[in-house]
Amino acid sequence: MRDLTLLTDLYQLTMMYGYSKNGQMNKQAVFDVFYRGIGNNYAIACGLEQVVDYILNLKFSDEDIEYLRSKNLFDEEFLGLLKDFKFTGDIYSVKEGTVVFPQEPILTVKARLFEAQLVETAILCILNHQTLIATKAAKVIYAANGAKVAEFGLRRAQGPDAGIYGARAAVIAGCASTSNVLAGKMFDVPISGTHAHAWVMSFKSEYDAFKAYADMYPDSCLLLVDTYDTLRSGVPNAIKVFKELRAAGHEPIGIRLDSGDLSYLSQEARKMLDAAGFEKAIICASGDIDETVLMSLNAQDAKIDTYGIGTKLITSMDCPSLGGVYKMAAIEENGKLVPKLKMSDTPGKITNPGFKKIVRIYDNNSKKALADLICLQEENYDGLKELEIFDPNFTYKRKTITDFYTKELTTLIIKDGKLVYDLPTVKEIAAYHKEAFNEFWNEYKRLLNPHIYKVDLSQKLYDVKQSLLKEYSKR
Repeated sequence: MRDLTLLTDLYQLTMMYGYSKNGQMNKQAVFDVFYRGIGNNYAIACGLEQVVDYILNLKFSDEDIEYLRSKNLFDEEFLGLLKDFKFTGDIYSVKEGTVVFPQEPILTVKARLFEAQLVETAILCILNHQTLIATKAAKVIYAANGAKVAEFGLRRAQGPDAGIYGARAAVIAGCASTSNVLAGKMFDVPISGTHAHAWVMSFKSEYDAFKAYADMYPDSCLLLVDTYDTLRSGVPNAIKVFKELRAAGHEPIGIRLDSGDLSYLSQEARKMLDAAGFEKAIICASGDIDETVLMSLNAQDAKIDTYGIGTKLITSMDCPSLGGVYKMAAIEENGKLVPKLKMSDTPGKITNPGFKKIVRIYDNNSKKALADLICLQEENYDGLKELEIFDPNFTYKRKTITDFYTKELTTLIIKDGKLVYDLPTVKEIAAYHKEAFNEFWNEYKRLLNPHIYKVDLSQKLYDVKQSLLKEYSKR
């Protein structure tokens, strides 16, 4: 893990300096990471492992201290505090792969104000990016309607880290493989790929290129057929090579389309492959595809078995920012944690106070998720036979739930600066995500006009929030 200690905004350091000068640095504070919902009904929490690596490796080196000294912003006493810095607080989080919703605390930091302030920027940088890409990938995979999706975005990613950790997030959300070899090595996930148009163009003929590739990979031959003319040249030459492979005792994998009318070309290519006796040969498609294109292809009955999706996935082109924030929820006063709330003229920017957790409510019969409760840490819903929930913005909207069970989604990850959670592998996270995603009805997952999932505040948390709103409005 690289040293990311200085991966922070300058104002985090200046605030830490101020805390040290004003007797506040050792106060316990609670900060929540959540997103407000711009562009996404739901999100897939991702990036926790990298947050843990960052936290456990926080240490200001001599070079860091010297660099900060050169800026003439801090005195030697403060630089000495940085030299001895170590994160000693607690971190709570939902598991990676969990489906989360606006306003829910994805991750919570409980630590000395001095420590909790420093980590804001890096935590947001890590979680915002990976959660964004995992969310986009989940939507793409849902729209693929059972077809496998490979992540092909490295060359269009906004830098190496975006390519590597974007691939990680995409696989967690359900991509079957990635073209990114380094990501495959780092996270022990499948890698995939065929050949480029340049391969075909480097030979005298398309047939020669296909034949050479098939000779190298007789048992995993998938040919890119749109370099010159897909139906008059590419597919016929592929079929010719496939027949030669079969005669030699091998079976081809299939063909890939990378341009043109993918619906029409896939249907015609399917007819040609079937007529030649290659009914099991797959058709893979790539080329600026996203979930909207996938819905259209499905509606046109395109004959595509797998997709390679790059640019629009790895950049989350339609929604390039998750908009996750890090807000104080409580601070120590007279030895006790006191809830804090941020006011705003924009209702959606008013925060939820207190040291919180997420409880998910499930129907006992279908095992599907019914609603989430954001509640205070000390609240317990185990064993309840009946529970009334209500919309915190429109409190007249109420529902009494019976025949249900609950799960706490918030887990202690780091305690007193030490890891107390077994970090799963990427494959294990992907398996968990698949189960978690299937806990929701399709009405909540559909891409157009999804049903809004209920995220309510517990009565106790709601009362605390209303009390603070009244108090603050009098100031």
